[in-house]
Amino acid sequence: MADGVSIPQRRIAWTGASLSRALALGAALLLGACQTVVPRGPVQVDRPQATRPQAARPVEVEQGIPADTARHRVALLVPLTGSNAGVGQSLANATQLALLDARSEQLRITTYDTAALGAAGAVQRAIAEGNRLILGPLLAEDVRIITPIAKRAGVPVVSFSNDASAAGNGAYLMGYVPGQSIGRVVDYARGQGVESFAGLVPNGLYGERASTSFLRAVESAGGQVVTLQTYDRAPGSITAAVTRMSKNSPYQAVLIADGASSAASTVSLLRRGNGASARVLGTELWNSDASAAAKPALNGAWFASVPDALYRQYAAKYRARFGAAPFRLSSLGYDAVLLTVRIARDWTIGTPFPESRLHDRGGFGGIDGAFRFGRDNIAERALEVQEIRGGTTVVVSPAPTGFAGK
Repeated sequence: MADGVSIPQRRIAWTGASLSRALALGAALLLGACQTVVPRGPVQVDRPQATRPQAARPVEVEQGIPADTARHRVALLVPLTGSNAGVGQSLANATQLALLDARSEQLRITTYDTAALGAAGAVQRAIAEGNRLILGPLLAEDVRIITPIAKRAGVPVVSFSNDASAAGNGAYLMGYVPGQSIGRVVDYARGQGVESFAGLVPNGLYGERASTSFLRAVESAGGQVVTLQTYDRAPGSITAAVTRMSKNSPYQAVLIADGASSAASTVSLLRRGNGASARVLGTELWNSDASAAAKPALNGAWFASVPDALYRQYAAKYRARFGAAPFRLSSLGYDAVLLTVRIARDWTIGTPFPESRLHDRGGFGGIDGAFRFGRDNIAERALEVQEIRGGTTVVVSPAPTGFAGK
């Protein structure tokens, strides 16, 4: 025995005479053992019974991921290769961190690469492998491809897109919708006494939606839009738009529905015209630009976004674990897991995901604050208003901690 206790053996010294006696004794024993006993009567020989050969049962091999009877199976569909691999990997890391923080043993999340498999291929594999809920995808075009396939299988989709046109038919959007940010900052400005507004928006889908949201928000707040100008990305286009604005009446606030860098370069043009003293308003795009607060031209500007306090803590923990800073959008992946963990408390393993729970009017909470899905399946968010002040941002209107009303 390999693991037994070793007992020391006593060495025996053999002489010629003793060796001869030992050999003779061994031979006698061997001869005795070889003697044959002859029976006195007839011998009956047992012949073996003929048996039919038994067919071998085929071994059943389970395809794909083995069945999991102890956890809910959830799919994460994000790009892990290609041009969006960085944000996709950051989302995947965030879901892993959320599982660890929540200490949930009820969920099993499997990641599928939408860039390598294609959106349709990724969702088909996810459904075939028994996933009952899909988190992702990132891009609106992928949401439109995935949704009808998932709908037929009875699997809801909680996407990270912010394109409102992709919501519905079993698809839910967690992305930061620009209309909500614009509405929040306009309401705040109106509460600070601003009555007349101007707007600068880029041409394209984002600009069209920002324009519509801006006009509705100002009207709802009881203000007036003095001028609304659009521009292209071509050189000189913004200058021309600002020039057209100068032909209108003065305004107290101007919304620049663009990134922080574009907004900062535009402010100097505004200050030369009738927007010299206008308060600059931004959108949710500024919250994902770490350099926004460091731009002197934006000092005093207001913008609305999801709360940042918990995100800073999350970013520090993420950096410590993964050795790099997270993408700002990765918090969507973290909060999607927290949402799933909460619903999983009342979700029986092996049954379809209880989609109706996504419409809980009390909403959910996470790194990005409180949110709930409306009848349009778009996440309604509790936003805060921040002011850029002296190279940093200061919260001037905190986000509500929950939702009032139905």
